[in-house]
This record gives sequence, structure tokens and C-alpha cells, in this order.
Amino acid sequence: MARRALDYLVGFSLSPVLWRKLPGAKSAGRVQSVALRLICERESEIEKFRAQEFWTVEAVFTTATHLNVPAHLTHLNGKKLDKFALQTEADAQAALSLLNQLTYKVSSVEKKQARRNPYPPFTTSTLQQEASRKLGMGATRTMRTAQNLYEGTDIGGETVGLITYMRTDGVALSMDAIAAARDVIAKDYGASFVPESPRIYKSTAKNAQEAHEAIRPTDLHRRPEQVARYLDGEQLALYTLIWQRTMASQMASAVLDQVSVDIAGDKDKAVFRATGSVVVFDGWLKVYQESTDDDKKSESGQGESNTRLPPMKEDDSLNKKEITPEQHFTQPPPRYGEASLVKRLEELGIGRPSTYASIMQVLQDRDYVRLDKKRFVPEDRGRIVTTFLENFFKEYVEYDFTADLETKLDEISGGRLAWKKVLREFWTGFSTAIGGTKDLKISDVIDALDNILAPHFFPPNPDGSDPRVCPRCGTGRIGLKLGKFGAFLGCSNYPTCRNTRPLSVANGDDANQMAGPRELGADPATGLPVSARVGPYGAYVQLGPLPTAAPPPEEIPADGKKKKKKKKDDAPKPKRVSLPKGMDPNVIDLDTALRLLSLPRDIGTHPETAAMISAGIGRFGSYLKMGSQYKNLSGDDDVLTIGLNRAVVLLAEPSKGRFGGGASAGKALGEHPDDKKPITLNKGRFGPYVKWGKVMATVTKSYAPEDLTLPQALEIIAAKIAKGPSVGFGGKGKKASKEKPVKAQMEKVASKKEPKTKRAKKKG
Repeated sequence: MARRALDYLVGFSLSPVLWRKLPGAKSAGRVQSVALRLICERESEIEKFRAQEFWTVEAVFTTATHLNVPAHLTHLNGKKLDKFALQTEADAQAALSLLNQLTYKVSSVEKKQARRNPYPPFTTSTLQQEASRKLGMGATRTMRTAQNLYEGTDIGGETVGLITYMRTDGVALSMDAIAAARDVIAKDYGASFVPESPRIYKSTAKNAQEAHEAIRPTDLHRRPEQVARYLDGEQLALYTLIWQRTMASQMASAVLDQVSVDIAGDKDKAVFRATGSVVVFDGWLKVYQESTDDDKKSESGQGESNTRLPPMKEDDSLNKKEITPEQHFTQPPPRYGEASLVKRLEELGIGRPSTYASIMQVLQDRDYVRLDKKRFVPEDRGRIVTTFLENFFKEYVEYDFTADLETKLDEISGGRLAWKKVLREFWTGFSTAIGGTKDLKISDVIDALDNILAPHFFPPNPDGSDPRVCPRCGTGRIGLKLGKFGAFLGCSNYPTCRNTRPLSVANGDDANQMAGPRELGADPATGLPVSARVGPYGAYVQLGPLPTAAPPPEEIPADGKKKKKKKKDDAPKPKRVSLPKGMDPNVIDLDTALRLLSLPRDIGTHPETAAMISAGIGRFGSYLKMGSQYKNLSGDDDVLTIGLNRAVVLLAEPSKGRFGGGASAGKALGEHPDDKKPITLNKGRFGPYVKWGKVMATVTKSYAPEDLTLPQALEIIAAKIAKGPSVGFGGKGKKASKEKPVKAQMEKVASKKEPKTKRAKKKG
């Protein structure tokens, strides 16, 4: 009751303030706003991040038996190297020249055996995190699927709940479940995988409410393969994950042999280190391996090398095979995904695991954040809301304050604190903060936010010039503006100067920072200028004239009526090509621009069909084309450099359409006897169908799609035409006339429709 009352007090009191004082804001919440602050702060860290160069030196040595030993440099000239000891290529080359002159031998060999214990069974938050990493399921989908497994599934005529309650902080298992797990482990994997005593887990979270068991299968003897035929794909994947984690939590520890070898060169002028590990006994790793937050590596490889090193002992001489310097750059902190955000909220002690899914969904529904490649990116609206709350309600979005409030709520649930007292103390300060915003004007809010955001969005220029001067008009001042669709940065000389950009740190490499078209040079073939530009739909290159002076104002006749302008058919539009995603218009050169303008380009002929494959850039980005088949390029595939082998592989992959499956290019069955148009067999959302021109007819169950012939396809098409157009949702479809033969209907579909003449309107 206290938790619900607090959420109502914050939500219903703070949201109206946002509506009145901050156009575009939709709502605020006790935990929701803190989660949004986490996402926005991480984005600010990423924007302020400046990559720093550093170098490492990797080597490969060989033993007397010609076995390779990979190692990395740790000491040079008697000094231990830290991460930034070699900052430039010159530093790395200087080290390389010294290292190539040395002879090497083994200076020490350290061996130790490590035991790795399994992880506890799932709680709500750990299930959401692992389902996100391993299965790609969001928190909402995970909880919905877990709810279905908990409510029950029809198994052999009996409805059975497959898992225990899925909203829990507890990691403990009942003794019955532990006994069942040990029995299944002994039967399936052997007695050596059963530990001597049962494993008992206790939660380490300071505000855990362990009213329920951990999430586990209700019957551990019910293995995933036994229930597979009763579950859909997501249910089976989640059940398998829960079963494996529960089983692993009661299995024996894994045993690994870890080896570290130091390789010294000429009296320790340089030291390389080689590390390796060998799994001696699988233990729980036989069943389950947990992935990490960001890199999705298995838990078995966490922080260690899985390289197996050859036998070596001290003073063994090693031959230098190769020493290679490698360039690196520091990486910004990663954006929060669903799994990492849940983990961070849990670490801070904010919110309850059962509410995390709904909180993340609300942030997306309010357009405060969006999911991009499974990572949360704050929208302009979300950043402004966070800044507003941090300025006018700072205490109530503080991490420590929110976590302390969670602790008090737990004290209330334990009967150690009076709930009315907690609510009274909270409301006394909160109502005062709400009342302090009554006299605020929207302009005052914008000015305050503009000043607060200034150090972040307008960092000092290296030359000491004012970072707020508009780069387009040179006289205006860039500042925070609020529009119909949220906040943005714009020039004070509006509407004379319409320079705007989204809320992001001013950066010379930002495509939105272009003050105008950038001339790259002249096309050798035509002599026309080539320029890089930014338009309303993104960056592009253009072959044609640069902007000229504005045309003189149009003269208005004495009668006040403007004359209609004649279209100039003899003035073709200049050629334009959009830049591929990730290509910066500020750094693109003439050669790259000319290659883009020459698209589409022929890659080569398909080895089986002999059809030409080409690559180009269209309305929806880079693509491959072979005949009537198209394939979008994504990831690391470059439209300018992709080769024939890669293109053939991509074209062979099934396309993913709007509903997941996507329609394929179609299998050719032959030509229609009347108009010689091709008839193809396709796979669509609702199953296989044949296509002829504009006619698409479903292949019924009476036909075998894999063995469909041209005569059968003609029968299906004829039946479709005889049936007439499909009746729409409104029931307004018209059926074909039964008197007309199928042949006439087919000819009608194949022929082109004549244009309709407009009927003259009657006067009067």
C-alpha cells in the first residue's frame, strides 16, 4: 500500500507540472525518472568521450619442438608497461627495434589449479538479463513468456505449470527440488557431477524480498526435450534456459589448470607473458555457461585465455617467430541494454525486479528513449525531461534518495516502520517542491535549461571563439528551443536563419554541423563540380552546380494575379546519391564521391544463373540486385567494395520481411501460354502462392508446393480468377460473373486497363 501510494503521489503530482512547464513531456515516475536519468547520463558520457590512442606488442615464439607460444609484452627496459605506456606508432616502432635484437628464454612457469563454482538459480532480474543476452528477448517478452509457463501448459491432456513463480528475489531452492536435481544429475551425467553436499544459496541484495523460491522447473525430471512438442519456440527456449541454470546450480565445481609463462629477453630487458588454461573437469560447465553483460562471452572464458600452451620449463630457449605492434583506441562506455540497465538498477537498490519490464516499456511508449540495436538511446524529449527534473526536483531523482526510499519500504513490509510516517515525511518535502514551480514561466524554464546544458552542448572551441555563434549566418546565437516535436538547438535569427540541429554535443565531425555545401572538386569526365551536402533526409553527394545567388523577387502584375510558371523541361536535375550509413560528409573525398555517383556498379555474373549482380544505393539504403531480386546490405558490407563471392552468399540468404519470414524472389515455373509472362512459386506470410502478373493465388493443401508443375499453376490461377477479387474487410468485394468463361477472365487480367475519360460536369 505504501509503495502504491508513493508511486501515485509522485506520478500524479509531478506529471501535470511537466505538462504545463515543459511542452512535449508526458509523464514522470518515482523509479521511471531515475532509470531515464541513468540512460541520459550514459549518453552524455559517450558524447564527451574522446578516444585515446595506445599500442600493444604481441609476439609468437616457438619451442624446440616447433610449437607456437603466443604472448604479449608486459615489461620493457625494466619497467612495467601500463595501458598507455606506448601512446604512438613511434613509441611502438622504437620498442620493436629493441625487441628484434634480443634473444629469449623462459624465465618462470607458474601453474595452479582453479575451481569455479556454479551460479545460483534465476531470480526475476537475472532471468531478464540472461534471456536478453542469450535469447535476444526483451524484459517484457521474457516476463510474458514466463507467465505462460507458470500458468500452465496442456501436456498430454493435463494442464501443468512448468515453472515456479517468476517474480522473486529469492535464490533458495526447496529441499525437494534439490533432491530431484541431484537425482537427475546422477542419472544424466554421472555421480562425479554430483557435489558431496547440496548447494544452499542466499541472496546478497540488501533489499531482497525472499518470499518465494528461485525460478525453477516445477519438476526437474521434466527435461526440455520431453516438453518440446507442447511449447512454441520462445517458451521452449526460456524453459530450457531455466532448467539448465537450475541443474547447473546443484552440480560439482569445474576444475581448470591455469598456466602463466614469463619469457625474458637478454637479462630482463623485455618480458613477455603467455597465459593459457585447460578444463580438467567440466562440472557445471557441462550444462550451462553464463554470458557477460556486453561482450556475450561465455563465463568460462571470463578474463582468461583458453589457449593451450605447450610444455615448457625454466631456462628453455625460445625462437622469435614474429613480433607485431598493434594499434588500439580507448572505447566509450557502452549504452545500456535491457540486461545491463536491469543489473545497474538492481546494484543501486532502485525499484523492484517485477517492475523493471514495465518501466522500460513506459520509457519507450513515452518516446523518452528508443531501442537501437538492443541498446537504449535517449530521445531529445527524454534528455530535456531529465535536465528539468535534475534542476527543479534534484533530490527526487537522486540515486541514493530513491534507494533509501526502497529500504524504508522494505522496513514497512517487515513491520519495522510505520507506513503513514514515511508517506508524511516524503509528502512534506515533495509538496513544497511542487509548489515552488507554480510561478515558473515556460520561457524561464527554457532559459534555465539552456544555461544548464550550455557546458555540455557547447564545449569551448580550441581557438577561443564563441561556441554558440551560428556557423551558418555568423551573427546568431545557438540556443535551446522547444517545438511541436520536442527540443532542439536553433539559431536566434529565426526565421531569417533556419539553422537547427538535434540535441547533441557540437562536433566538427557531425554531419549536422555542415554550414553549407562543401565543394570536393570537379568531375574529370564532365567538368561539373562535385559537392557534399546535408538535406532534410540526410547527407548526400551531388554532381552539378553549387548554389547561386537567390533569384530576384517575382514581379506582381497590376491586376494582382500571378502568372503561372512554365516548367523547364530542358533543365535536368543534378545527380544525387545518398551517403551510406556511417560515412561522414565532412571528411569524404572526391574519389569516394565519384565512385558513389557512378553507382549502380556491376559486380559480376552469378556462377549458377549467369545473371548479372549489381550494387547500388536506393531509397532504403545500399542494396544488391540480380534480375528482379533485391537484397539490402547491412553491417560491414560496403556497397563500393563488396565482391562477387560475398554477394552470392547474401543473395542466397532468405530475406526477412516485415513479419519475419519475408517473401522470396520466387521459383520460376514457366511462362503463361497467353501473354508469355512468367509464373513463379513464392513463399509468403500465409504460405506458398503462385504469381502471374498481378494475380496471386494461394497454393492449397491439395497440391505439393515442392513438386508444383506449370499446368497445376495454371489451374490454381484459373480458379483464382474465376473466384473473382477477394472480399475486403468492409465486405465490398465484387465477385466475377459466372457467365464469363475462365479464359475471358484471364485475358481481362492480362490486358492493360484503358484510361477512363472524365465525364463533363453539367452546368447549372
